[in-house]
Amino acid sequence: MNNIWHRLVIKASPEDVYKALSTQEGLAGWWTPDTVAKPETGSVARFTFDDYFKEMKVLALEPSKQVKWEVLKAVDEWIGTTITFDLEPHKNGTALFFHHDGWKDYTPMYAGCTYDWAMFLRSLRRLCETGKGLAYPDQYKYE
Repeated sequence: MNNIWHRLVIKASPEDVYKALSTQEGLAGWWTPDTVAKPETGSVARFTFDDYFKEMKVLALEPSKQVKWEVLKAVDEWIGTTITFDLEPHKNGTALFFHHDGWKDYTPMYAGCTYDWAMFLRSLRRLCETGKGLAYPDQYKYE
């Protein structure tokens, strides 16, 4: 199995980063405005991008430490993969360790998702540090 990994430091508390990763308002602020999500283990979050959507089962919610999802509905290559956000205190705020695990192959979709996750994690950092992310469809805009 193949995995996508990213690490970044966010100048915000682990509590604030966790809220951005676990609440509907937070997720809508950095990933896609058309988000339906509850901060409850076992719930299913829905993320819509125009005429396409993804659904994730919330597997773990550890306040200020971890958010983990299983992909239930999306393009075929995503189904059954897991997405994990691990948070650790850092002298400058929070260290975020992101991984999207369980890809069957290195494919053009895998390569594109690696880049897209980097752009959305940049949006997450921007949301946590400034109060305004670059959610879909603005994730590629430069500051």
